[in-house]
Amino acid sequence: MPETIGASNLRCRQASGLRWLAGIVLACLALVGPGLRSAAATAADSGASLRAKYVALGSQLDNNPFRRPLYLDSEETSRGVTGDIYALVDYPFADVSMALDSPAHWCDMLILHINTKYCRASTDRAGTVLAVSIGRKTYQPLDEAYRVEFAYRVAAASPDFLEIQLNAETGPLGTSNYRILLEATSVEGRRTFLHFTYSYAYGLAGRVAMEAYLATAGRDKVGFTAVGRQPNGLPDHIRGMRGLVERNTMRYYLAIDAYLGTLAAPFPRRLEESLQSWFAATERYPRQLHEVDRTVYLDMKRSEYLRQQTVQ
Repeated sequence: MPETIGASNLRCRQASGLRWLAGIVLACLALVGPGLRSAAATAADSGASLRAKYVALGSQLDNNPFRRPLYLDSEETSRGVTGDIYALVDYPFADVSMALDSPAHWCDMLILHINTKYCRASTDRAGTVLAVSIGRKTYQPLDEAYRVEFAYRVAAASPDFLEIQLNAETGPLGTSNYRILLEATSVEGRRTFLHFTYSYAYGLAGRVAMEAYLATAGRDKVGFTAVGRQPNGLPDHIRGMRGLVERNTMRYYLAIDAYLGTLAAPFPRRLEESLQSWFAATERYPRQLHEVDRTVYLDMKRSEYLRQQTVQ
């Protein structure tokens, strides 16, 4: 490629007047045009696919137990789990894209999750990394939390489609291959349709650790998918690994939604409003997501956010 560019530049310098200008334009189009067209086509195809999913989920977005236009699905295999959320939000795509296409903003979102103790974005020649510390549902020193490094990548960005990828090779308790994917596209009514994926893999040690947690502290916890009815007629919800990934997928999605809801607020008020919004949203699903009282959560998160701004 460098040799091709050099030859093109030489030919361009030998031209003159309008012919010189036309040569530059044609050379540039020949060199970079196919790549640009390919990227644009990929974004267009992905946006069209996501909008088709929005149409296909129409009735499920309108009628569901979440009391908001949202659809959640999960999958468990022998090697890992995946949670998917599709949701319609009342924010213009341009605002959503501007908010999500920023590593620092992602840290402001991730810190809302009750298990996120710290997040700091950094960029070098190798790319952008989010250093995230995951821990207990109470305040704790960072050296007692698990550090996970997510590679941050803008996979696609166009006037009506955005795709952000966060990937980490290793995680806590023998888990690996963490993947966070967010897709967004514009739909009618100045709204945005989102797709959020959260998944990770585990080996034998990781599965044993997860099953030990689910047999003790997590034995009464459930997810959102109804798998039957209890004797009293209430839904019987999924448990185990799928229940676990559904709870965390929802927590992360609600963090994104809470952050988007504060974009119109003055900057000094955004943290407090996003914390209040995230906690209120989780309390709409107490069977799955309630962990601590409001005051405990707010005090903990204010302290963690301050630490996030000061600790390198």
